[in-house]
Amino acid sequence: MTQPMDRRKAIAAIPALASFSACTTMPSTPANAQPTAAAVSRNAAFQAIVNDPAKPLASLALLSMKNGEVAYSAGFGLARIGAAGAKPGPDVLAGPDTLYRIASISKTFTTLGVMRLVERGVLDLDADVGHYLGWPLRNPKFPYLSVTLRQMLTHTSGLRDDAGYSWPSDKAIKDVLAPGGALYGKGEAWSPRAMPGDYFQYANLPWGVIGTVMECATNTRFDVLMQQELYGPLGIDGGFNPATFPADQLAKLATLYRKRTEVNGKEVWNPAGPWVPQVDDYSAQAPQNRASPSYAIGTNGTLFGPQGSARASASGLGVIAQMLMNEGMAPNGKRYLKPVTVKRMLSRQWTYTMPDKGDSYGGLMRAWGLGNQQFLDVRADEKGKPAGDRILAQGGYTGIGHLGNAWGLTSALIVNTQA
Repeated sequence: MTQPMDRRKAIAAIPALASFSACTTMPSTPANAQPTAAAVSRNAAFQAIVNDPAKPLASLALLSMKNGEVAYSAGFGLARIGAAGAKPGPDVLAGPDTLYRIASISKTFTTLGVMRLVERGVLDLDADVGHYLGWPLRNPKFPYLSVTLRQMLTHTSGLRDDAGYSWPSDKAIKDVLAPGGALYGKGEAWSPRAMPGDYFQYANLPWGVIGTVMECATNTRFDVLMQQELYGPLGIDGGFNPATFPADQLAKLATLYRKRTEVNGKEVWNPAGPWVPQVDDYSAQAPQNRASPSYAIGTNGTLFGPQGSARASASGLGVIAQMLMNEGMAPNGKRYLKPVTVKRMLSRQWTYTMPDKGDSYGGLMRAWGLGNQQFLDVRADEKGKPAGDRILAQGGYTGIGHLGNAWGLTSALIVNTQA
């Protein structure tokens, strides 16, 4: 974080079949000014993306930043399609303040909560997490090695998704991960060959464990804790539990859609077909709290999706980007994290160098920090395999952040501190 503020750029992007949200670098337009020819052309280009007959979007929301300030924000399409809901209602236009389920960008949100707790001494990145859980978390193939938050935040803990990564509130995550547990099965949650800290394998399950650790360390339910540690301090809308959203925020929440048609008993993509709600369709019924009244805090941090169920807007992602570029100082003028904590979070933890030391996710993931991917501007080969991590087609743009893809939505939050 050594580059001067006026040379920094940010990208926060959520492209999808259902939505898109972005922070990128574009010339700014003064408030209340008439749109320039460039702005009109840009709007037309984004509208054309939404209306693409082969791959239409239900909605698209984006926000761009330049020199640490919001330069452009807009929304296109419909955040909610009235005729596609469980109960017919009015269409709702998308905008930069529309809330979306942002998929795996949620991992970076969760990491920010972790770093706040680390900064206050509530959590230790390198401590045995069994200390917080109250039971030993061990890969049965390597029972002498502890698992740490740092390993889980960098996908090197040996945990994987083969046994699933989310369970209802009447289940305990211990029963999945500890030998002899009711849900342990054959131990598919653990890699049989990767020692903790030795091998990178992208997975969602570690984040459920992280959420459980956070609950144990604070005696606070994960969704409530994230309001206290992220959304509240930064002054952004959204959260991990729509059932607790105030009416004005629930009204901003987009439904995610896919165009699906059943063919021979299977659902296939059909651009000419109807939009089918996938997530957050509350047209007929209000969102339900996933935690039962009897839920025991610290037993199952997967409930509210630390790995992928955060709701946030393009504007909210812009606040996150500004805070990271300002070395922990939030746009509201309050310090969110110390500069040293931001530097620690964004520092390189893993680089793909040897096939036997990490899974590069088909070439897409080549470097990692704490809860953030490091984009090295590696171009895919001419056949597209293995994939590269290049952000812009023309290259020349590196960054730090996270991608996401779920339920018809594709997302990215990327901060460039080198440009």
